[in-house]
Amino acid sequence: METLGFVSVAITLFYLLLGEWMVNVSLASRELVNNHLPNCVLLKNLSHGSEDITVFGDGLAFISTGLKYPGQPSSDALGKIFLLNLKESDMEPVELPISRNFDLETFNPHGISVYTDPTNGTVYLFVVNHPHHKSQVELFQFDERGFSLLHLKTFKHKLLYSLNDIVALGVDRFYATNDHYFSDEHLKSVVEPLLGQPLTNVVYYSTEMVKVVSEGYYFANGINSSPDKRHIYVADILAHNVHVLERKEDNALASVKSVALGSYCDNIEVDGNTGDLWLGCHPNALRIFHFDPKNPPGSEVIRIQNILSEEPVVTQVYADDGHVIMGSSVATIYGGKLLIGSVFHKALCCDLA
Repeated sequence: METLGFVSVAITLFYLLLGEWMVNVSLASRELVNNHLPNCVLLKNLSHGSEDITVFGDGLAFISTGLKYPGQPSSDALGKIFLLNLKESDMEPVELPISRNFDLETFNPHGISVYTDPTNGTVYLFVVNHPHHKSQVELFQFDERGFSLLHLKTFKHKLLYSLNDIVALGVDRFYATNDHYFSDEHLKSVVEPLLGQPLTNVVYYSTEMVKVVSEGYYFANGINSSPDKRHIYVADILAHNVHVLERKEDNALASVKSVALGSYCDNIEVDGNTGDLWLGCHPNALRIFHFDPKNPPGSEVIRIQNILSEEPVVTQVYADDGHVIMGSSVATIYGGKLLIGSVFHKALCCDLA
């Protein structure tokens, strides 16, 4: 009987400690103060999320929408890619048709990245896709004249098993994050959170080699590169920080440092002119995983300046309690405008103050 009592107490203590850990990790006790920007407008045609957004060329932006991710609100709407011209006054995203025998019915787009061929200007779009809850990467060529996407190739590999985001290095090379250790949905959602260990990683993919190049993340999420491609940035959403990694000649990644963010930051966009990082963040993650429209998940945008210096500057640029935009997952800028995307809600465009 004494043994049973000891076991009972141990189990109770374990769950109490687990509960405290989950509260701390999810920032459940954090109260957000609104920090709005002027002239904010919700974009048209994006009612099923805008999980990732990336600007390319002269003011064009790709937007992924319709993500269905376990544990988060979603709809039956098909996954799509939209194009937004940030130089046009109406700021209306348009859906891009996808050609060449691509399965639109199972398209479940997540993180995206653009590669522009320096020799001829051809634009390629890489998209993390989750058909049937699996993970793979789709490669498209953008037809700017016809405003459409041509599907070229699907990348699959046993190391690309729980993909979240991607940064393209060429037409057949990229880094990608795996946000879980397990691929089975039950193990992902139940067992892995109980373990609470840094088990996720970053993978390098090329036609010659596929390998894990960085590991030890609690939840490897957004990934991007510095403008000169010498450094890779990875957001560890559960650790509330972003990691700076140096690229080696063999494409291995060496840890340089991490920068604390104090928020549950998702995707990373990098200003090609200044090198500043822009992150869409979840100020209270518990609200996005336990969605209540009366107490919606808020949104936060964080900017990191001089990240490679001894003293990076971390600034909150925008914050909303969820009554304007819920669950922000990405932020990027162009021409004095801030564009904010969300996991399942809408997209917002504001003037930078």
